[in-house]
Amino acid sequence: MKTLLPLTAALGLTAAFAQGAPTNWTGARLAAATYVILDPVIEGNQNLVSAEQRASILAAMKRDSGGAIKRRYPRATITDNAAAPGAIQVRPVFVAPRSLVPWNKLGARLEFRVPEGQNVVLNESFGISVLLRYRAEFVNYMYDQLAQRLP
Repeated sequence: MKTLLPLTAALGLTAAFAQGAPTNWTGARLAAATYVILDPVIEGNQNLVSAEQRASILAAMKRDSGGAIKRRYPRATITDNAAAPGAIQVRPVFVAPRSLVPWNKLGARLEFRVPEGQNVVLNESFGISVLLRYRAEFVNYMYDQLAQRLP
């Protein structure tokens, strides 16, 4: 199992995905699916921003992750109803670095849970320079990059 971790990290996928995505994890299914965007999570150093900025980032994560999925799959449905039958649950995650220095990385993750109980996780790292380039649109950019890797 240890040998999978470096390979999966290089691919931006978790070990769970490397062992095999759900058999119905197809573009056709995902394109017509219903998605529930769960409350987003910030991991890492949350003290880099104020409480007000953190609330704004969390709201952007929820909105922009759903928007990225909808842009990838225009026929998909995004709902707030966590009990929607057959819905794929999506948890957006942002991984903050210890400090905002040029060599540190920011992380983004979309954790999918299909109704059958299996999980698929997509993750990506971004340099601080990308944050500076996209500024207010950074969260939108992050999740668009992840959504483009969906089947």
